[in-house]
Amino acid sequence: MDNFELKPERKKINWKPLFWNFLTVVILLGSCCLVYYFWTIFNNPNSPLNPFPPPAPLPTLYPTAGNQTATSTSTVIPQPSTWTPTTTIQPSPSRTKAPTWTPLPQMITPSMTPTPTITSTEIPPTIASTGTPPTITSTPMPASAQITYTASTDFHPDKNCNWSGVAGKVLGTDSTPLQFLEIQLGGTLDGQNISFLTTSGKAPLYGPSGFEFILGDHPIASTHKLWIQLLDNTSKPLTEKIYFDTYNGCTQNLVMVKFTKIR
Repeated sequence: MDNFELKPERKKINWKPLFWNFLTVVILLGSCCLVYYFWTIFNNPNSPLNPFPPPAPLPTLYPTAGNQTATSTSTVIPQPSTWTPTTTIQPSPSRTKAPTWTPLPQMITPSMTPTPTITSTEIPPTIASTGTPPTITSTPMPASAQITYTASTDFHPDKNCNWSGVAGKVLGTDSTPLQFLEIQLGGTLDGQNISFLTTSGKAPLYGPSGFEFILGDHPIASTHKLWIQLLDNTSKPLTEKIYFDTYNGCTQNLVMVKFTKIR
């Protein structure tokens, strides 16, 4: 028994505390690495370690040096010392009024004073206290009219007999055409009221101072139902109302009126 040696028992290693110690060290190191990682990204967002780097800044208009900030400067264009706008007024067209006709003094017909005639069988008229007999003043119109009849086919051959009207012209004292004078036509025809107004020169078919009125599409007979009158460009009468007849024949369905200034 004395010679028998007892072998020492081999101690068993408890791995569980070592595992937890190792895991604790790994977590601490990982935490330190994470802190360093986030700190690096915080200080330098453009670090290659950052998986979501910020977008690249837009290029500036002017390069900057160091920490200087480029500042845009607006350039003010100086204005002239004085500037006055100039307004151009376009002339507006104006209507030129036709000249008015004024009788010359030497062309005015003097008034006539008739002298009463006393016969042996008449009692002499009573004379007023002033001793002057009564005066009768004659005022003839400054224009006359000549009326003729013709066929309308002389001027409107395409109408045949399906037309009737009044036309003519206006002449001066020297037979020159007078334009821009008014001609008025009025009265009744076939139970209808007639009222027309035109200007000499509007119907050059009858001459430079020609005028025309259309009465209908067929000849109509009438007796002193229509009248015509010449006026100046201020509507002042130059003739009396001249009444005339119309006919239902195809050879007299155009009434021709020639006005002539006599003074």
